[in-house]
Amino acid sequence: MWPDSEQTQELLADAKQGDSAAVDQLMERHRAALRQMIRLRLDQKVAQRVDASDVVQEVLLEAHKRLSRYLDDPQMPFHLWLRHLAKDHMIDAHRKHRVAERRSVDREQAMHRPGRSGQSSLDLAAHLKDLELTPAAAAIRREFQERFLLALDELDEDDREILLMRHIEQLTNSEVAQALEISQPAAGMRYLRSLRRLRDVLGDPSVADGDQS
Repeated sequence: MWPDSEQTQELLADAKQGDSAAVDQLMERHRAALRQMIRLRLDQKVAQRVDASDVVQEVLLEAHKRLSRYLDDPQMPFHLWLRHLAKDHMIDAHRKHRVAERRSVDREQAMHRPGRSGQSSLDLAAHLKDLELTPAAAAIRREFQERFLLALDELDEDDREILLMRHIEQLTNSEVAQALEISQPAAGMRYLRSLRRLRDVLGDPSVADGDQS
């Protein structure tokens, strides 16, 4: 999901040399991945009032302002740094539109069914879609997609989050560990636990322990 790291490193090197065009390209090439990451996590009540693209724009503006400090001391990969900024902005959006204005937001008629439906589910399903499947195989995949989406709704936030990180964002175990600020063994164990819980919800023994790389 995230852009190629080699090209990102080249753009970061150019940006550190003062290349403003490299900075713009760096931000723009991460826009789509940020939008996807935010759409899959933004509270649906909040999403009725705050567009994911607006949150993305706020994140990129902050990243642009803070880039020089990041370049002086990059303690994590660039895409993980952007994720960190995005999570802070999502928390702010939640506080503003779900806490400070809880009454007015909760009174609005729901635009989607309960759970992670609407655009978020469509985005997730799109990642699972295989355009090369035969019609019969595609029908089986669509059925599994529905089961998968419903199963995610039944998992707790920690389990759902790590499955999104590993299978949608395609982060490695080491990247997940760094993003969650836990050890790699702990991240691996948490991932396996989440897979087992997903398997239990799906009732599908084929959802087995995953790759820990």
